[in-house]
Parts: sequence; structure tokens; C-alpha cells
Amino acid sequence: MAERRLTADEAALWRRVMATVRPARAAPATPSQPKPGDASSNPAPTKTQAAKPVKAVRAVIKPAAVPPARPKPGVTLDGSWDKKLATGIVSPDSAIDLHGHTLESAYRVLDTGLDQAIRRGDRVLLLITGKPPRPESERPHARGRIRDAVGDWLAASRHAARIAAVRPAHPRHGGAGALYIVLRRPAAERNY
Repeated sequence: MAERRLTADEAALWRRVMATVRPARAAPATPSQPKPGDASSNPAPTKTQAAKPVKAVRAVIKPAAVPPARPKPGVTLDGSWDKKLATGIVSPDSAIDLHGHTLESAYRVLDTGLDQAIRRGDRVLLLITGKPPRPESERPHARGRIRDAVGDWLAASRHAARIAAVRPAHPRHGGAGALYIVLRRPAAERNY
């Protein structure tokens, strides 16, 4: 079969399609494509050209710029902080109680409580969510939904960058029914 050149419309359509796909692996650079409006570069195909097969064209696509990742709560404490929290030595500066709230109102209370704690300069918050039902309980429960949602709420919160860690609370502070939220110090107070 004879090879034919793409028409201006076909070349424009091909470039649009190629701009939407990502290669499975890096493709080698290819020479630049002719512009669709340039008639001299795309003459009408002749009978001998019409029978030629179309060659595959590879385009190099630069990956889109990825925004910087937000710090995720819970991964930035050193061992001494973890030890103090696990043994219950640290006393929370304030508490946020989500008992008796719906998911919607609990989210608002959490957001407002975090905002107030950050303004006061608190470092450790006690978030009381309530204990989940015991596994041996017979009746069906719709409890524990707030506790399940808290991790996602904190990660997506407008305050996520200010949260250094989220850890389970010591039994004297509520155990399985509560969490510690450790807030980062403001940049002005850090002395590294």
C-alpha cells in the first residue's frame, strides 16, 4: 500500500486526540508537525499517495504540574511526643465533644473548635467522639459514623496544614472514645 499524508483537518484532529492521551512510558521526541493552515505542507493526496499506509505519529506530552501536597495529619511527631501521648502524660489544652451531634453539626463543631484552639494557641486538643459499639452487641447500630468520618474531615479541613498529628487518646482521657489532635506551632514560634 502507498503512504498518504493527512489532510489539514485530519492533522488538526490528530493533534487534539494526542493532546488528551498519556504515554505508558516516555516516548522519544519527534519532529514538529506541519501547521494545519499551511497548504504547501499538506498538498491534496494523489492517486499513488492515497494507497500508502498512515504512519503512527508520537507526541511528547509534558506531565501537568502537580500542586504541592498538603501535609497529612498524623505523620510528623517524634518519638518523645508519641511516648507522652501513649502514656497519658500530656494534658489536653482544650476538648471538643461531638456527643449527640449529627454528622453535619459535628463537622461544624469540629471546624469551629479547631479554629478557636488555633487562635488561642493550644497545642493538644482532646476530640471526644464516643466509643464504638462492642462487637458482641446484638442489636444493629448506626453508631460510630462520626468517629469514622473524623479522619477524612481533618485531612480535608481548612486547618489540615496546622495539624501535626492525630493519635488515640489514653484511657484517662477517654480511650477508644477520644482522639488527641496535636497542632503545629506557628512558624514564628519555631526555633530550629
